[in-house]
Amino acid sequence: MAPLDLSGYDLAELKGLHFDIEQEIQRRSRAEREAARERIRALAANAGIPLDALVGKGGAPRYRNPADSGQTWTGRGRQPRWIAEALASGRSLEEFKI
Repeated sequence: MAPLDLSGYDLAELKGLHFDIEQEIQRRSRAEREAARERIRALAANAGIPLDALVGKGGAPRYRNPADSGQTWTGRGRQPRWIAEALASGRSLEEFKI
């Protein structure tokens, strides 16, 4: 593809083009992801494999927020805010162990 000559555009026009291009990139990215998901679903279905057998499940929760028992954390990945705040205030991670 030949480079575009953008020298004739003013700043507002360039910003408008930039916005339109970003929107189109996002739209196409979503479409490609969805098409890939559909191909994966079809392959799994043709092989007789349930999708949940292909997707790893998260680990079991190891820590629970005593103030809200619905909030748990597996100990993997980024710490939830309630853990980070408790640790910053001097509490121990062991206090939240299930």
